[in-house]
Amino acid sequence: MPLIRPELAVLVKRWSEVLIGGAVALFGLWALQAHDPFFRVLAGLVVLAGIGLAFIGWRRLRFRRDGGGPGIVQHVEGQISYFGPEEGGFMALRDIVELHLIGHGTRWLLIADGTRLEIPVTAQGADGLFDAFATLPGLRMHTLLDALDDTTPPESRALWLHPARSGRYLHLR
Repeated sequence: MPLIRPELAVLVKRWSEVLIGGAVALFGLWALQAHDPFFRVLAGLVVLAGIGLAFIGWRRLRFRRDGGGPGIVQHVEGQISYFGPEEGGFMALRDIVELHLIGHGTRWLLIADGTRLEIPVTAQGADGLFDAFATLPGLRMHTLLDALDDTTPPESRALWLHPARSGRYLHLR
């Protein structure tokens, strides 16, 4: 018989990054009681690190969507791969020139010169795209997270255009 209820285990796993960051920050606050100035500075740095971890965990939590969508997404060494039931493909991060959220917020559209890749936001492994998208130059993650959280999203929304193509037209279809 499990020690923790399955619903609670799922909840703790979902919030684990935020909880770990909070625990690190709390440890730093406890360590601030030290009398030595060196350890107080070190404890202050631990508090800041914990707050940073919790903040990044919160952003990842907002990016994550409940799974169950079709297909599997992998992000390995600068390449995004999507294996879907009917279609799929792969694209190198360095080749991406446009990023869109389409289908009323249900699919990512990645565009490289001459190549398109659509990925459901709920596909297995799609939460790994957070780190991949964070490496795109000039992409503001809060814009991406706000688009995901939009309760009435448009059919399509352009989220990012490569800085070298900023004067060009966005190619949705």
